[in-house]
Amino acid sequence: MIFVDADACPVKAEILKVAERHGFEVTFVANSGLRPSRDPMVHNVIVSAGFDAADNWIAERAGEGDIVITADVPLAARCVAAGALVTGPSGRLFDKNNIGMATAMRDLGAHLRETGESKGYNAAFTARDRSAFLEALDRLCRQAKR
Repeated sequence: MIFVDADACPVKAEILKVAERHGFEVTFVANSGLRPSRDPMVHNVIVSAGFDAADNWIAERAGEGDIVITADVPLAARCVAAGALVTGPSGRLFDKNNIGMATAMRDLGAHLRETGESKGYNAAFTARDRSAFLEALDRLCRQAKR
């Protein structure tokens, strides 16, 4: 199963393409509306607008052999701890070797934004990010099949 933190996810079409090629079911989880699909392998879950509701839904279900797609580092950490394979929409892989550093850098960035030391602008999503994501997801699908 591929779980997608779907709010503001820029690679939904790419996820569907790769999932279909590998025969994976996909569950998009969001706080707001999603485009319905007639594909029986694609599921949409709308959760309450509560804080971290989509993250909690995914973290409670993702486990060994599942793939999670999220840019949210705390969610990535929870899913890595549960044994899931995790990537961000830019192809950044999260695993047991790097999730601690990713969490520390996220916390540092939050602190710098709170103190006014950083404006916190995110880099624009690029074609290179999309390509890196496709490569990462394909690799994770092959790994999950093993």
